[in-house]
Amino acid sequence: MIFLTFFIGLIANFIGYIPPGNINLTLVQITINRGIKEAVRFIIAFSAVEFFFTYFIMHAARWLSGQLKLGTIIDWIMVVLFGVMGYITWIHRNKPPESNYSEHASIKYGILLGFLNPMQIPFWMVTGTYLITHEWILDGRVALVIFSLGSAAGSFLCLFIYAKFAKYIQEKFALSNKLINTSIAVLFFAFATYHVVKQIYLSFFKH
Repeated sequence: MIFLTFFIGLIANFIGYIPPGNINLTLVQITINRGIKEAVRFIIAFSAVEFFFTYFIMHAARWLSGQLKLGTIIDWIMVVLFGVMGYITWIHRNKPPESNYSEHASIKYGILLGFLNPMQIPFWMVTGTYLITHEWILDGRVALVIFSLGSAAGSFLCLFIYAKFAKYIQEKFALSNKLINTSIAVLFFAFATYHVVKQIYLSFFKH
């Protein structure tokens, strides 16, 4: 049962990080601009925070699912987050990558984005409530700790594959840093636009 709980957490969060979002796009950018070593530092720091994030959200999943305006709040937070990250990436798209970074820079960035990760709230609200309601996992403290460890392992594994794939694509097709940064900035702006359009639709057109 312990192994199964860990494995379910790993698979659930691995799947959760497959779709492009602020975390894996930022990781791709770090991998391209700073190298795989800095990317791994980012992933380790982020995954460590993911353990605590998952544990807290799983405890509060049922309560959070009852908050009617939470989805709207999260959408507007994501608009700001994607917009800021897109703007920063865009204005630095022509800047050549630095050769030296503080060895703690990627770790601090991973910790920061681990806490600024609102997209995981609705994910665990739905996934967590489903898993507990259908008794795939128990909602006791020990079970949720094991599940959260699996969640951290799942995010680490998925993001590590993202980093290796990003490095492979860069080397295989000899893509320039400018092209990659521009593409990521456009994706950030596109995601911000999506959340704006979504809220406009929900507010004015959906009855």
